[in-house]
Amino acid sequence: MTTLYTQHSKGQEGPTWLSSYRLMWILVTFDLPVETRKQRKAAADFRLFLLDQGYEMSQLSNYMRFCNGQEQFNAHTRRIESNLPERGDIYIFQFTDRQYENITRFSDQSRRKRKKNPSQLALF
Repeated sequence: MTTLYTQHSKGQEGPTWLSSYRLMWILVTFDLPVETRKQRKAAADFRLFLLDQGYEMSQLSNYMRFCNGQEQFNAHTRRIESNLPERGDIYIFQFTDRQYENITRFSDQSRRKRKKNPSQLALF
């Protein structure tokens, strides 16, 4: 089990142990129209927004990011909501680090190694 140590914020005392059941991953998947120049620009701008927010492209319309819990997940969801393109469908999934460890990935008809989870938690 991945366990990270961090200090409380907001004046609280003592350590907090973050388990792989509390640490989370965000998966943003979307289907945006690209029929007109304006729609293509909106889709490209949304992809760039996600990259600027620290998301990593998994596939063309699937972007992932690590976060340290429900509060941070909610903050990312609000940021995405304030940057939605005019049209299209966007889905935001959350799953725990433990669930992420159990993802099976196939690429080019062979099983790939699981992606390594981050070894550190970066707090900004």
